[in-house]
Amino acid sequence: MPSRIVVAADALQWMEENAPPPGASVVTSLPDVSEMSGMALEPWKAWFVEAARRAITWVPEDGVAIFFQSDIRHGGAWIDKGHLVHLAGDAAGATLLWHTIVCRKPPGTIALGRPSYSHMLCFVRGQGAGVHSHAPDVLPEAGAMPWSRAMGTEACRVACRYLVKATATRVVVDPFCGKGTVLAVANAMGLDAIGVDISEKRCKAARRCVV
Repeated sequence: MPSRIVVAADALQWMEENAPPPGASVVTSLPDVSEMSGMALEPWKAWFVEAARRAITWVPEDGVAIFFQSDIRHGGAWIDKGHLVHLAGDAAGATLLWHTIVCRKPPGTIALGRPSYSHMLCFVRGQGAGVHSHAPDVLPEAGAMPWSRAMGTEACRVACRYLVKATATRVVVDPFCGKGTVLAVANAMGLDAIGVDISEKRCKAARRCVV
């Protein structure tokens, strides 16, 4: 049976203290400014880019880093998280392999709060992982969400299916695992999983999550 390890820790410190296991890739969603204990927008943007850069550079060169991010409106301004992840990829010297738009609501929806789509972006530092393989350009729906900030089970399946098909990945690592949707989907598809979250309560849920 695939294994699942969930650790209650700060993600960046954990990555600094732990080398990636062989065959590891990252699939994650970084927290937005509303989750960062009163952090102002500009410091959060700097933190976000650095956190994404560190996740990309932590992955072995035969693995990839996949980010699932939803844009936000903040103080009347549109914050494009896809752009922030691109900045991190550039800083890491990484190549963007594919960029999928994931519909959270039907096309044509005018959303007053969060936008009706999310970005899913896949980066690689080496040249051996999936350079000639791609994910869908548009995913019609994210799938079931076991909790309000979940990635969506269908989006998780697209990411993990890509890892199985196009890379040597055997371990999916989610440094910001929340309640464990990515981990559960990875296990269901035969991959080992490691999750990290700063909240012990969410870690408990991540250990139990099934899809």
